Amino acid sequence: MLRTLALAAALFLPPALSALELQLPTENRHLFTGEPEKFYMYVDRTFEGETSKPWEGGSFGFVRTPIRVGQDVVLTKFHEGIDISPVKRDKAGNPLDLVMSISGGTVVHTSDVAGRSNYGKYVVVEHRFESDTFFSVYAHLAEVTAKPGDAVKPGSVLGRMGYTGAGLNRTRAHLHLELCLLMSRNFAGWHTTFSGGTNFHGNFNGMNLAGMDIASLFLAHRKNPDLKIRDFVLASPAYFKVTVPRAGTWDFAERHRWMVKGDLAAPSPSWEIAFTATGLAVGIAPSPRPVTEPLVTAVRNSKMSHGHLTRGLLTGNGNAATLTRSGKQLVALLTEDFPIQTAGR
Repeated sequence: MLRTLALAAALFLPPALSALELQLPTENRHLFTGEPEKFYMYVDRTFEGETSKPWEGGSFGFVRTPIRVGQDVVLTKFHEGIDISPVKRDKAGNPLDLVMSISGGTVVHTSDVAGRSNYGKYVVVEHRFESDTFFSVYAHLAEVTAKPGDAVKPGSVLGRMGYTGAGLNRTRAHLHLELCLLMSRNFAGWHTTFSGGTNFHGNFNGMNLAGMDIASLFLAHRKNPDLKIRDFVLASPAYFKVTVPRAGTWDFAERHRWMVKGDLAAPSPSWEIAFTATGLAVGIAPSPRPVTEPLVTAVRNSKMSHGHLTRGLLTGNGNAATLTRSGKQLVALLTEDFPIQTAGR
């Protein structure tokens, strides 16, 4: 009888979340061997008359474009993914590495016209992790072999490594990889309002994909296979917070309820959003502060200009900061503070 009751009860329990399946997208495994110089593709750098090829330029974060500020040297250009070096080349130097999906999911976008994006030829895969949606991006491909709608497993081949896209050559051929949150499902309206030209990529335009530190995620997952991506994101250090007026439902918060502290339905006049220095949202909380427009309500103390440390999203220094034009556009994209185009969904 007890056995029957236990079985019946189990039928009504929610299914357990399966462990995260995650693997590197090429045969290059040097991220896990402590040899980053063999894993990342270097960048060519000339600074203060000296030339170098730092592998760090292929990693995630503020790793490019050094400037001198007083006695300090600051890297100011944000690299939203990681650049993985090839391990196989033909006699002409062309990479032969196959590019594979980092996890199971569905191909939702491919672009096989190199000139339509700085990504060159690229693929986007949608993943369902912990009942939420994340997107991986595979860029600078020589060849795309996947197509939208394809179901993929960890290790499914998506294409071949190349050097398509802006500013690349055969010598620096690599895979640019990102793992992202989708900012808005109505990107067409933001693009029309704030950008220009033709958007060939719908919601999967790179401007609508907010990347996280995927190399650190790989390493953390290798150490703890039970790691949840939501916990990894929430643990990312916040650099600044922006309070925005609250009006009606907010699609981003509805899609990522795990990011919201407290009851999503609890009334409040505004939301306070925590951002990393790179502009990735890592926390949302109801706020009692009434505001009429986005307002920076917290920022990490810095003697250096916040603009150098936030890819120009903020201006100011010390404990004071304000959103720049690009900062306001980022917040507008996240909160969908722009005219919605119905066909863009």
